[in-house]
Amino acid sequence: MSASKTIARTRKLTVTAMLSAVAFLLMFVEISLPMIIPSFVKMDLSDLPALIGAFSLGPVFGVVIELLKNLLHIVFKGTTSAGIGELCNFVLGAAFVAVAGVIYRRIHTRRGALIASLAGAAAMAVVSVPMNFFVTYPFYASVFGGMENIIAAYQAILPSVNSLLECLLIFNAPFTLVKGLLDVLVCFLIYKPLSKVIQG
Repeated sequence: MSASKTIARTRKLTVTAMLSAVAFLLMFVEISLPMIIPSFVKMDLSDLPALIGAFSLGPVFGVVIELLKNLLHIVFKGTTSAGIGELCNFVLGAAFVAVAGVIYRRIHTRRGALIASLAGAAAMAVVSVPMNFFVTYPFYASVFGGMENIIAAYQAILPSVNSLLECLLIFNAPFTLVKGLLDVLVCFLIYKPLSKVIQG
């Protein structure tokens, strides 16, 4: 391996580690919006570093950042969900940055970045429905008192919802989409100056 390839590989690994650490820290900066969604669903920007990594280094690195972020969260903060919450966070985030990274690699323009990131945000919102329906919420229901308590939290906001699928389609999917779009907005504001540093 040539010296230039070694330097490039070392740079990628270093940047991946740094972005993973930033993503982990951003997981602590989360807010609840109980007026529009139950407070156990929180908003944060922890997918932003992974999106930056997917654009600057490639989709695989974006997915690795998502994985490392959640592993760091389990190691240093612990988990209250036997890792299920972190698994869901990883799957949704990986869908976001993988789709965005693959499209951006093929359409490597500013317009391509916009298309890629919007597609990634939409993919994350779509994936959130089966992931929460089949994995996350059934686990939470078994641990925290039954599915009726979860649905009741949504009914406190919109009494007409009667099933978990309705809750996910009306609340979680749009919320997840907005979360992704916020990552996209911030990414477009800071990516250009950061990319010069990341790529050397």
